[in-house]
Amino acid sequence: MSSTVTVDVAVVGAGPAGLAAAVAAAEAGARVAVVDAGSQPGGQFWRHPAETVEPEPDGHGHHGWNSYLDLRARFDAAQRAGRITYLPGLQVWMAERSEDGFVLRTTAAVGSAHPLTVMAARLVLCPGGYDRQLPVPGWDLPGVMAAGGIQAFIKANGVLPGKRFVIAGTGPFLLPVAAGVAEAGGKVLAVLESSSPSAWLPHLRAASGVPEKALEGAEYAAVFARHRIPYRTRSIVTGVLGSGKAEGVRTARVDADGRVRPGTGRVYADVDVVGFGWGFTPQMELPVSLGVETRLDADGSLVGVVDERQQSSVPGLFLAGEVTGVGGATLAVLEGLAAGAAAARPDSDVPVKQPAAIARHRRFARAMHLAHPVPAAWQDWLTPDTTVCRCEEVTAWDITEARENLGARDVRSLKSFTRAGMGWCQGRVCGFAAACLGAGPGEAPDAGSLAGSAKRPLAAPVGIRELAGLDS
Repeated sequence: MSSTVTVDVAVVGAGPAGLAAAVAAAEAGARVAVVDAGSQPGGQFWRHPAETVEPEPDGHGHHGWNSYLDLRARFDAAQRAGRITYLPGLQVWMAERSEDGFVLRTTAAVGSAHPLTVMAARLVLCPGGYDRQLPVPGWDLPGVMAAGGIQAFIKANGVLPGKRFVIAGTGPFLLPVAAGVAEAGGKVLAVLESSSPSAWLPHLRAASGVPEKALEGAEYAAVFARHRIPYRTRSIVTGVLGSGKAEGVRTARVDADGRVRPGTGRVYADVDVVGFGWGFTPQMELPVSLGVETRLDADGSLVGVVDERQQSSVPGLFLAGEVTGVGGATLAVLEGLAAGAAAARPDSDVPVKQPAAIARHRRFARAMHLAHPVPAAWQDWLTPDTTVCRCEEVTAWDITEARENLGARDVRSLKSFTRAGMGWCQGRVCGFAAACLGAGPGEAPDAGSLAGSAKRPLAAPVGIRELAGLDS
């Protein structure tokens, strides 16, 4: 048996895109339900300490906090007016189309004996994304974290997960992570960026369209200078060192394709936390399960295709935020506002607000992806015994053997032959790397392989009581 909530518009996710979509839909007159895995609105970008402990967070360490405060005030007002039903702490593990719209099956709320079903005429999916990871020898040691995990830990708890850090990978996100560590009292021994500032030169026009990004960069540069954080470009971690836990890293300089330059090796000792970030991967399980049209974005991610009103190829299904392409919180808010308004009034021909701003931020996102690519030769960093799938302890040798001897060149075949991606995370951590290894050295996975990684009957871990609660 399950409880049922019936609304005009359901929104999945309460991060920047989800908050904006819920507010826009409610203010346009729709009855809205917001289902979110978090315990309070904000998502990963605006994650903050529990409001039961700190009821009025000051926004320290956040960008766009005033935007959050505005959206949150409107969100809370719509809740009080009965236009928004907020359902925190729930994961949508199955989404289906029905004659009347969409049906969302969620996990049971804490303290409830029954799962919850949400029925909606229209659906806005804003599930966000998570850190993309590339394996290196030793990355499975305790003390190795996703860069976003380090930031989330600081934002949620107000303390550091360690004392001495090395942050590595590619992309602007490494900057706020390192700055946050330093401002919280940690020591950042180095930030290692695989790309080079010169990679931005062909994209200066796109970058100039979003000048606030340059101001953010200047803020981080000031923090780096104040805390004397070394920022090393064309540099990578080739291995995490330690016995039982991370204790250091081995690094090297690389060329534009990520090939290690001989004689450039260096060791950083006395490191207790290593943070890796290679961009973000959109959470595509729900969009793929509902049959949306997809494409490969400039960073190689699988994303959903939408029109100018953020509607997908499935009528009544709207996408906003990272699932349409990773582009930052400002773009997510703009897309969320457009998607929420369109979902509330699907037959209206009112034009989307701020289409030029959306286009500018989308151009910037594309430039960012092209300036900070995953290095083409990253597979050369691996040793045969490097763990790729940490859940199932599948090594790089296991995957390459399956590719060469068994013809397993896509994620689903690799899962069948090696169990890569068959563990608790269901390939969210290793999926991209496994797809690349399946494609072969220097190759990128195609959309079909990535779609296979995202396509699963259950979008989240689910208990037996949720399954038992399904009706016929």
